[in-house]
Amino acid sequence: MSREDYLAWTDKEFDKSKIFAKPEALRGIRILELCTLILGPAVPDYLGEFGAEVIKVELPGAGDTMRSVTPYGTFWKNASLGQMPQNHSKYHLGLDVRTSAGAEIFRRLAQKCDVVVENLRAGTMDRWGIGYKQLSEMNPGIIYIALNGFGQWGEYSVGRASYDAVAQTVSGLLATTGFPGRLPLKTGVFIGDYFGAHLGSLGVLAALHYRDRTGEGQFIELSQGEGLMRVLDWSWIYYHLEKYNRPRTGNRDLAICPSDMFQCKDGFIALAAGSDAEFRSLCQAMGKPELADNPSFSQIQSRLKDENATALLDIIRDWAKTKTVAEVDQLGSEYSFAASPVATAKDQYESPHLRARATMFEYEDPIYGKMVEVGSPAKLSKTPARIKWANKPVGLDNEFVLRKFLSLRTYQIQALAEKKIIGKWVENPPGRKPPADWDGKAGVIM
Repeated sequence: MSREDYLAWTDKEFDKSKIFAKPEALRGIRILELCTLILGPAVPDYLGEFGAEVIKVELPGAGDTMRSVTPYGTFWKNASLGQMPQNHSKYHLGLDVRTSAGAEIFRRLAQKCDVVVENLRAGTMDRWGIGYKQLSEMNPGIIYIALNGFGQWGEYSVGRASYDAVAQTVSGLLATTGFPGRLPLKTGVFIGDYFGAHLGSLGVLAALHYRDRTGEGQFIELSQGEGLMRVLDWSWIYYHLEKYNRPRTGNRDLAICPSDMFQCKDGFIALAAGSDAEFRSLCQAMGKPELADNPSFSQIQSRLKDENATALLDIIRDWAKTKTVAEVDQLGSEYSFAASPVATAKDQYESPHLRARATMFEYEDPIYGKMVEVGSPAKLSKTPARIKWANKPVGLDNEFVLRKFLSLRTYQIQALAEKKIIGKWVENPPGRKPPADWDGKAGVIM
């Protein structure tokens, strides 16, 4: 098969116009979520993209704390932008599990679910009577995952709050980021939350496969900080062997040279040439083929010596300053070394490449209208991921969930509402209620 034929075949296999006509890999798996912020909610969100049915439980009224987290304190159509990315395609139930009646409803729902996800402080769910010990007695096949900053046991597991910034520090990540002699540099996004959730999703899938073989559920726990330790590549084995802490080196890579950020005439570009062949091609593109034969640079081991790396990167910096970003980007394509401009949200949003791949995923939400968000990067040809609807207001699906999964009657649901066991959104704080122009019907599932 020629390259052209291969690309035509893959284009047909992954045709985004057919996503919603294809089956879902996790259809039939039901997840019960009692989570807040990002680390917990993102686990069922990722699994839900592949067809798992997700019931998101929040306390009536204020709901998920993340509903208050939005850039510059700006709410869009009464919604928090921070809440949107990890709460797609979920049924929203406002349930006070701190009450005995609310906890009983949660237990009944758990009997009908395959997975329970929570990210509260260690022991909280157990204290409410809805932890793994209690739920597994009722449903031995239940898979229960608890995610938090420091885990469910150990010296730090009780009494310590954790956010993404804390995970970045305790993992060791901040010891490696930033420039020498300056403050450690935290990443600008919640990498500990989202990466930890991906690891949690992997754990759930492994447990589901084990249950398929044995019929047995199990308890999964995940520490956010320990999850981030998995991204620090050779740092740990190097310390084990050399007793040397990996230093902060800015954008320079200590194991690949050249690999750094460079300033061009009109912006910045990332450039790397890992192999000797790629480096030789880079030298040709720079109009300096003699560099590839210089003993200081000709082999990767030589280029990685500190004095040689410093000299080589200075040469590339001087060259890059004479070029535009587009020129270096084009040379990378022509000469087969890695080069890429620093993309912005605008660049990605407008990218024909990402639109064609459904990575910039466009869908019509019944409440918020046209939405464009980042879809799953894992493209399955027969069972592709999809986003069905956006995050919903607190408790919007109370009636639907209680009728469908517990067969409650209208009078029973009304009684629960009157006793404040279930509830919906509040006017304040913002980020909980529907848009001002909501007609009272859009997004409501009957």
